Amino acid sequence: MTPRGFEANLGLQRRRGAIKHARVHEIRGHHFLATFFRQPTFCSLCSEFMWGLNKQGYQCQLCSAAVHKKCHEKILVQCPGSAKNTKDTIYLKERFKIDIPHRFKQYNFKSPTFCDHCGSLLYGLFKQGVKCEVCGINCHHKCQKHMPNLCGVNQKQLSDALFEIKRGTHSASTASAPPNLGSLNVSGSPVSSEKQSNSVTNGVGQKFKALFKNHAYGVDQTETEEYMNNLWSGGDGPVKKYKLQHFNILKVLGKGSFGKVLLVELKGSSRFFAMKCLKKDVILEDDDTECTFIERRVLILSSECPFLCQMFCSFQTPEYLFFVMKYLNGGDLMYHIQQVKKFDEIRTRFYACEIIVALQFLHTRGIIYRDLKLDNILLDAEGHIHLADFGMCKTEMNRENGMASTFCGTPDYIAPEIIKGQLYNEAVDFWSLGVLLYEMLIGQSPFHGEGEDELFDAILNERPYFPKSLGKEAAKCLSALFDRNPNTRLGMPECPDGPIRTHAFFRGVDWKKFEQRGVTPPYKPTVRSPNDTSNFDEDFTQEKAVLTPIQDKTLLDSIDPEAFMNFSYTNPSLAN
Repeated sequence: MTPRGFEANLGLQRRRGAIKHARVHEIRGHHFLATFFRQPTFCSLCSEFMWGLNKQGYQCQLCSAAVHKKCHEKILVQCPGSAKNTKDTIYLKERFKIDIPHRFKQYNFKSPTFCDHCGSLLYGLFKQGVKCEVCGINCHHKCQKHMPNLCGVNQKQLSDALFEIKRGTHSASTASAPPNLGSLNVSGSPVSSEKQSNSVTNGVGQKFKALFKNHAYGVDQTETEEYMNNLWSGGDGPVKKYKLQHFNILKVLGKGSFGKVLLVELKGSSRFFAMKCLKKDVILEDDDTECTFIERRVLILSSECPFLCQMFCSFQTPEYLFFVMKYLNGGDLMYHIQQVKKFDEIRTRFYACEIIVALQFLHTRGIIYRDLKLDNILLDAEGHIHLADFGMCKTEMNRENGMASTFCGTPDYIAPEIIKGQLYNEAVDFWSLGVLLYEMLIGQSPFHGEGEDELFDAILNERPYFPKSLGKEAAKCLSALFDRNPNTRLGMPECPDGPIRTHAFFRGVDWKKFEQRGVTPPYKPTVRSPNDTSNFDEDFTQEKAVLTPIQDKTLLDSIDPEAFMNFSYTNPSLAN
């Protein structure tokens, strides 16, 4: 029986955008989310102003504590809205005996004062909040129950001291004694240091002065040098540092919520590149700064694999970040499958082999790709594939015991373990590979639904429909890739069918030759010139090729100049 949503001649008519749920940062039971504060707010850890018009800091969804992004990992105390008691909290209580309640009393603040917990203004004309008689901190009535028992303790200094101890930089004698907290005496009773009292003084004071500081930093100050020193091994002499003015913008190749991909020409060279332009305000609003630097890292690494899109250089302007990559004028697989409805088995197997080599290259380096789809697989002029768009990648460096947790990906390709909210690993890429192979062989998506919920229900519970025209070995390969147990899925070590490269669908494949890009592609795209765009959607290429400037000068001034430091890079192997 044909399942719901499956129509033999419908084909793959639409491009599907990726989704990503807001990332939750769990620290000591706090659930921090990047937050846009609609009123002046101060960090509950360092007491400094969180400035900017984008998402300026993190706020706990359980107890409302507000902190800078740079400060959230330094929070010492267990979230009062969390039921669990962590090892770190017990360590603090037992080693330093830090459990000193505040002595709060209702208070009339005679000038503008901010809560030392959630960072926002104490509102009202009188009895606006409470004040500790001992250490002088202030908070809303609603925040009093969330204030940690750290009366007189400077959390920032203690956090820094603990970090030094854990790194082993202190001497044995220093490590054996509690650090100098500046606010605890020998008996453990609280004493307000001069610095502590200054930071909690009522009224406008230093906090309000900081609020009105001019933050119009020159974001592009580090971009002024024309040439940079040779910072990479293997280069001879200085490597040129590129800027936007070095390129002629020719056409639009693609676009999304992040910005655009443009066809550009390096002036005076007749060399063409694809330039990905990312809007800084969108990156900051979506809390995607880390993802941007991960994409940069993977693009630098891509020079080691022939099936990854290679970067020429990266640079920035006050409004944008730019990745300049080799222009692959063969178009993407979504464009090509829309021309022919589906691929034959020989062509599908060829693409699958090169994709597997690329995925396994990433996996051996601790990288989960997480956005494998037809739109992200580009062909060069000869017909070889190149994975593109590494903005969804997850590296070993920011995974929990080798596992990831962020809900992200393109809905049709998302693995069941992601939908269930489970921790997951590189097995999700092999599920997406199954969806991709199904689409190439059959010309349809394997799972269908009217909306996202219905689609996810199908991914979790339904068996894909295999038409009689599908080859026996191909069907077995797809079934093994659609294993809902990620541990036994084809491509993973515990798969009962063995390694993916030895599967019957790939019988006779010379993997060594594939790794060396030595297999002749079964299809060669029609390419008339190095700057030909005929293999890209006319919806994009006919659009006016311009970069839209951010008109709001205040917004530009609000962007933290340190957020994108050290972004610029030039690939020494492609520089000349």
